Amino acid sequence: MFDPVIAPSGTLLGLLQRGRGDGTLHALTAPRPEALAALNHCVLHDPAPPPPPPPRLYLDLNGELDAIEAHLFDPEDVLDADESRTGLALAVLGHLASYGRLDALQLLRRYAAHGVNWAWALDELALRDDDAGLRALAAPVLARFPRDPEGEAELAVAVRDAFEPRPWRLWADDPRESIATRVRAAQETGCFDRWQRQLNPTGPRPGWSVRAVFDWADQGIGRGTPLHVPAARCLLAVAGPEDRPEILEAARFGTEGARCTALHYLADGNDPDALALIEAAVAAGSGPVVEAAVAAYERMRSLAAVDRARGWVHRPDALGAAAGRVLACRGAAQDRDLVLAALREAVRGEGPDAPTLWTLVDGTGRLGIACAAPVLRHVYRETASSHLRGRAARALAATDPSFAAGFAIECLWDCEETTREVAARHAETGDNRVVERLRRLAADPAEEDEVQTAVRSRFGPDAPAV
Repeated sequence: MFDPVIAPSGTLLGLLQRGRGDGTLHALTAPRPEALAALNHCVLHDPAPPPPPPPRLYLDLNGELDAIEAHLFDPEDVLDADESRTGLALAVLGHLASYGRLDALQLLRRYAAHGVNWAWALDELALRDDDAGLRALAAPVLARFPRDPEGEAELAVAVRDAFEPRPWRLWADDPRESIATRVRAAQETGCFDRWQRQLNPTGPRPGWSVRAVFDWADQGIGRGTPLHVPAARCLLAVAGPEDRPEILEAARFGTEGARCTALHYLADGNDPDALALIEAAVAAGSGPVVEAAVAAYERMRSLAAVDRARGWVHRPDALGAAAGRVLACRGAAQDRDLVLAALREAVRGEGPDAPTLWTLVDGTGRLGIACAAPVLRHVYRETASSHLRGRAARALAATDPSFAAGFAIECLWDCEETTREVAARHAETGDNRVVERLRRLAADPAEEDEVQTAVRSRFGPDAPAV
């Protein structure tokens, strides 16, 4: 699948790609063809992980679905089975169907019957279609699975792994015996598979020793499936005080899986030697060991770990970055300057989409670092992550006096419901757009409950006048 190309944040396309509320506001005032072209570009050419631009924008622009239909049924659909090619378009159709767009519902039904990414379309329909519409899809969906042992096995997996089970439950009771019999058999096979896995576990068993847990963790490394976190939990059950020397030895010189497991176990138990062992692992361990040591350190909740972070935060390595996150999560008012410095360094060195910013932005809001507002505004404007933008909005609400009259207003149109909720609680109502938007959110049948609760808090008897 292609890598997304994010347009500059000051353009209509860039705003819509980020899901910012300003994108909706600009689209509503732009020439309709230009706005629809940008909206369709976001839906058809951006991968699915970011939430779609607000589907209501299609309604507000009276947008046709011709471009989405052409994309879904393009010959490439047969050649490219990656769900990210069509997932965002199907999600938008699902939202539009919830607003009563019959053309969107019919397009979803057609794609569920004939498209490669049919399972996603079926999940969207499971939430929005009526029983008759779903029953009509039973035959074309089952026809995808040949009536041979391999096809029946694939059908059983599809039934077992379905995100929304409603269609399969309906089909299991279908009056057409040929359909009901196949689906019930697939359901029984899935249940039997789960039962077999429970009877034949491959993980830890009662009576395992510390050495056996370490061996299991090493087996995970060999299979490319790290198991050190669950293995550390197993050690809690099997290790006693007499095993501490063996665990310390593994944390210093053990094999990769054993060393990662021991570090997590010692960190979770706030062992007095854990911090020194973590520092040594970061200094001389392999890449996976360093990663595990840093992760183990960030899980620690002790005062000693926070105090050590104040010394480590200046380190120019992964442990220094982790120390900044520890202070952001658990530091005190005295640590504001250190957290602010870590935030600035992360933005300067890694840009507005650095993964470490999620924790640092939250910590900036938690500590109420007012002078961080310019950096938070930059992250808000430039990040391509709608989730990080939402975190920046929450931090700005706690640190920036201008938030209520500024970004909070555009956040009412944001693609993320949690960001709209923050905006509904803080946006100043002197702007007529805010009052109208709050009322529209309150009446929107597809809006999230948390957003509508926040809106009602602004209209209640004890709320400020709106």
